[in-house]
Amino acid sequence: MGISDLIAGFIQDALDEANGVLELQRSDLAQRFGCVPSQINYVMSTRFSPEHGYIVESRRGGGGYIRIRRVQMDRQALLMHVINSIGDELDGRSAQAILTNLAQSEAVAPAAAQTALCALSDSALRTVPKDRRDALRADILKQILIHLV
Repeated sequence: MGISDLIAGFIQDALDEANGVLELQRSDLAQRFGCVPSQINYVMSTRFSPEHGYIVESRRGGGGYIRIRRVQMDRQALLMHVINSIGDELDGRSAQAILTNLAQSEAVAPAAAQTALCALSDSALRTVPKDRRDALRADILKQILIHLV
């Protein structure tokens, strides 16, 4: 079992005990598991995303925290939450993670996710200057998801 699995299991158990709402310190978790805080960020983005039924709020800094809430969302609410969370830029790996999670949660058909991923790839965007690809990728994915709502 890898460190990400251990961290996710710990958080899941703590969420169960806390009735679906949990507030944690990123640095405390990193210290507890002997890892860097970015490992905690990775677990949050891959295991506790809206597509998996969680809302994660984060505040950085000395008094920073991570608040995780387990929620039930219908497909439309989930897609809208993802659209609103994309931001102004989106790299290829993040686009892949979003689309994979949406397909796994059955909010987007696997074939549609794969088609979108192809359209968002660096090879599809090769005529766009590299410094503008992430902004274009974010805009395209938002439009695709808006169409699916």
